[in-house]
Amino acid sequence: MKRIARLLVLTVMVVVASTAAKAEFRWGPTAGVNFTDLLFKQDLLQVDKGVGPVLGVQGEMMFPGIGFGIDIGAMYSMQGATLDLGRWPIWSVDGYGKERSYLHTLSIPIDLRFKWTRMNGIEDYVAPFVFGGPVFNFTVAHNKLRAMEYAGGSIGIQAGLGVELYKRWQIQGSYVWGMTYALKAVKLQDFAARERYWTVRAVYLF
Repeated sequence: MKRIARLLVLTVMVVVASTAAKAEFRWGPTAGVNFTDLLFKQDLLQVDKGVGPVLGVQGEMMFPGIGFGIDIGAMYSMQGATLDLGRWPIWSVDGYGKERSYLHTLSIPIDLRFKWTRMNGIEDYVAPFVFGGPVFNFTVAHNKLRAMEYAGGSIGIQAGLGVELYKRWQIQGSYVWGMTYALKAVKLQDFAARERYWTVRAVYLF
């Protein structure tokens, strides 16, 4: 039984390796914008969504004949929102009002994707695709809002769709659900927020 299992694993590894060798890898610059919301554990604060830029590179590796592939990116992203701290004495006593809270992050998404590539030649001009996977955000800087303490990074789950035009341009939109906390209040225990945000980007693949 063990020999059969080992043989099966070896066979799968050989198939994956041979398929990957034939896969098409492309990469290129990407730019866009995100719309961020901060969801705290308790509904104490009014939060106004923030808008920030996204700039970086994205790579795509598609496996031939099946329409499946993976993509990975490395992008600078500014995320955050406006917090109405002045409504609560615990913060207004320190002079806080409506305060902007934002993070400068290095975002690394790793997605599985499916692209419709068998449409009788139409895919040479227009090819829709869907994708999803984890997003790893590493905080590289943040503003000096002393009422909040920022995490070193966060993890989210992304789902999105897009369209490829003339095999070069891709326009895509996605939504990210934050799974870990990005910031927390200094004065309150267990009052932390996760990020949730929409991202719209354009990619040019070489």
